[in-house]
Amino acid sequence: MDWDNARIFLGIYRAGTLRGAAAQLAIDQATVGRRLGAMEKSLNARLFLRTPNGYVATPAGETAARSAELMEQAAHQLQREMQGIDNRLSGTVRVTTTDTMAVHFVMQAMARLHERHPEIQVALNVGTQVSSLTRREADLAVRTARPGSPDLISRHLARRGAGLYATRAYLAQRGVPEPGTGLAGHDIVIYEAGIAPRQAEKLGGEPVHNARVVMTVNTGLMLLEATRAGIGIGELPTHMADADPQLVRIWPERKHQYDMYLVMHSDLNRSARVRAVADAIIESVPGQFQK
Repeated sequence: MDWDNARIFLGIYRAGTLRGAAAQLAIDQATVGRRLGAMEKSLNARLFLRTPNGYVATPAGETAARSAELMEQAAHQLQREMQGIDNRLSGTVRVTTTDTMAVHFVMQAMARLHERHPEIQVALNVGTQVSSLTRREADLAVRTARPGSPDLISRHLARRGAGLYATRAYLAQRGVPEPGTGLAGHDIVIYEAGIAPRQAEKLGGEPVHNARVVMTVNTGLMLLEATRAGIGIGELPTHMADADPQLVRIWPERKHQYDMYLVMHSDLNRSARVRAVADAIIESVPGQFQK
């Protein structure tokens, strides 16, 4: 099985369409279709059923997917091992984090990195989805979840706190919620269930069964902006919200704490450029995050 064709096959298998695979692999759709045809011809097997809802793997396709994924793992391991012994302070390093972490310290870390090592290019991906370090979707990740994979190494960066906030206008109109009422009579803004399922049950240690969810968001900055707009009560990082003159802390004695980690694949720990980016991030964590 040719690896170039196999990786395109995996793109179709995961995306479910030629267009989705083409976007994922940054190639044109015609090439994707042509490579799939070549692979099916070489294997003398039909790998997908073409349905109105997309491409569905046949039994032969499912078998091919398992083998192709093993090829993918081997290819990525080779890349990591080669990058791991690379001593050059140049090249691209892929970094993934959330928008709030990017704004509050990762971007400053990248500025510090550029001053020291201008030949290192950073590909920064901001989002709430956890990129796969083992599949080389990223080289470094700054996240709030500690990885469980033995192939990944992590460093604890800081412990952060979050509390409940609302605007002065919201509280003047609706009043401060009473503890123990399940936020009765109040509107809340929370993360989508797939990002922070805890928020659908509790905010600031308080059950939310009597509150009205008026908005769900998928990023931290949007949660901040929705709360600042007076849409409802939101649970926000204290280092962000305490300094915002538009927001008032509700129940300041209550704080939800969580940890922040720098994560990389163990094979990349010896790469000079990856280590340089990691060092810049570690040095740039603000002291206020330690609270």
